[in-house]
Amino acid sequence: MLYNAFDAAGDLLSWPRSFAEAGSAAARRAHPQISDSEILRSFAASCEVFSRLRLTHTRPDFGIPGIEIDGREVAVTEEIVHRTAFCNLLHFAKDGIGAQPRVLIVAPMSGHFATLLRDTVKTMLPENDVFVTDWRNARDVPSARGAFGFDDYVHDLIAFLDAMGPGSHMLAICQPCVAALVATAVMAQENHPAQPASLTLMAGPVDTRINPTEVNRMATGKPIEWFERNMIHPVPSRYEGAGRRVYPGFLQLTAFMSMNAQRHVKAFAELHRHIVEGEDEKADAIRRFYEEYFAVCDLPAEFFLETVNRIFQEFRLPLGTMTFRSEPIDLRAIRRTALLTVEGERDDICAIGQTVAAHDLCSGIRQYLKNHHVQTGVGHYGVFSGRRWHTQIYPRVREMIYGRS
Repeated sequence: MLYNAFDAAGDLLSWPRSFAEAGSAAARRAHPQISDSEILRSFAASCEVFSRLRLTHTRPDFGIPGIEIDGREVAVTEEIVHRTAFCNLLHFAKDGIGAQPRVLIVAPMSGHFATLLRDTVKTMLPENDVFVTDWRNARDVPSARGAFGFDDYVHDLIAFLDAMGPGSHMLAICQPCVAALVATAVMAQENHPAQPASLTLMAGPVDTRINPTEVNRMATGKPIEWFERNMIHPVPSRYEGAGRRVYPGFLQLTAFMSMNAQRHVKAFAELHRHIVEGEDEKADAIRRFYEEYFAVCDLPAEFFLETVNRIFQEFRLPLGTMTFRSEPIDLRAIRRTALLTVEGERDDICAIGQTVAAHDLCSGIRQYLKNHHVQTGVGHYGVFSGRRWHTQIYPRVREMIYGRS
């Protein structure tokens, strides 16, 4: 019922949004003597802000047609090199570039598309052969394709590393840090030839008992049965995945936005002001962020519930009770994979201490293969995007990857 109500509300608001978009466009096309009016500029800004206050389930484009390498422009082509029911392994192929370290960037399945990592990909592309887990919107996966849980996520990571071949590296961001650790341990226990040469964990919930955030408190504040009753809804009949049980992306986004409501209100107030004052560059930065942030995708119910239960409520990884396909996981089996953990000083989603906990758990890795980096002055998103990611964090990542290639 909730999902249908959300869709109905979106349908009702489509006409007012279209009117607002038309009003904003008309104001921008007005004669200069008219468009210089502060009242008209304010009207145009108000129309645009209103029209942008909407969610979409449409995956944005990565939009990386080329990159500069050694002073020349190199074309980039996106190609799907492996498929599973819920994910495409996306490869960013570069014309005329020789062998580079193969890196699997593991995107979160947490209500946004993998394109949220666009800046991560762009930064790494010049010096690495980049692959990304491009998770599908669960509402577009027919229910006949079956369920998708935490173990299925781990299985896909192993399949992708196997497809990429021995010597590849894995970099996981936020939520999938636990799955990446489990996949690496499974491969180590099986002596899999494609176990990653290095594993970088960035701002991930390895041990959420440490410095619990509001996200952690929300996850532990109710029993798992409450989450199943209140957060899980069937996909409406208008979509390809009709009947599939999902955690709707709009619910997750609403929860995250409510944690920092004043920040988002301030951002849209600033967007209005920048438009009125003709500060196009500043306005464009806010537009780009929210175009990505408001593009949401649904999570399979099984994956969401198992993630909340295993990682945030039962703390299975740090307590040593994590399993894969009912078999126990031993992180001490990881010996050949180098480990780098990265945390943000101001991260209010995965607080300092939660990711570095992986070092104690992976006691089989020799100390000289372990590194940790705390980035000052950044929150959660600043760990993998923005100026400090590019200038201070990525060099540490590069050092890890090239040191093991």
